[in-house]
Amino acid sequence: MNMAFPGVQASPNDMLDFLAGLFDRAENLSYGTGTVSMCAHMLQTADLAAADDASPKLVAAALLHDLGHFGTDFDFEFTDGSHTAMQAATDDKRHEDAGANMVRPFFGAEVAEPIRLHVPAKRYLCAIDTAYLDGLTETTRHTLGLQGGPMSADETKSFGALPFAAEAARLRRWDDLAMAADHVTTPFEDYRGLLEDLMAKCNA
Repeated sequence: MNMAFPGVQASPNDMLDFLAGLFDRAENLSYGTGTVSMCAHMLQTADLAAADDASPKLVAAALLHDLGHFGTDFDFEFTDGSHTAMQAATDDKRHEDAGANMVRPFFGAEVAEPIRLHVPAKRYLCAIDTAYLDGLTETTRHTLGLQGGPMSADETKSFGALPFAAEAARLRRWDDLAMAADHVTTPFEDYRGLLEDLMAKCNA
């Protein structure tokens, strides 16, 4: 099965090489406040998940959660080397859906669903946790507005009842913390064995 993602065709056999290449090429693509790269942000998110004793599938979701920015907010040729594209956006590109669609055939719902829900989880946490909302960065506040703002009471109740809502909320908190400029991240290759194992189990 090929990835359902704009401009990319990759079989299960070369999926990991594709991901490794993407992480390598995105090493200098800045993100968020501009103090870390997109690559470092995703790796930091995975490091936080691993340090919090998350399951291997949730660590994988943390590692891959922002893949959907490629082909939506950023092109695959990396012609824009900064996060300004996200700050200037006037509509929501739904990177969470793009990323979930990309990984689902290879890693299954337990990886894809926390990725798909990590943006609604931001809206959910903003509705239930004032301190969380107050701590958002300027860029995250901007995208929150594009994504619908904090959830209503009815939306909050519905989200909390979804499968993988709790996992998505955990992922979201790691996501927002993964902006440390001085953090030495675990290399992508150190996660390769975990991804290979999950992929083999999903496609068994």
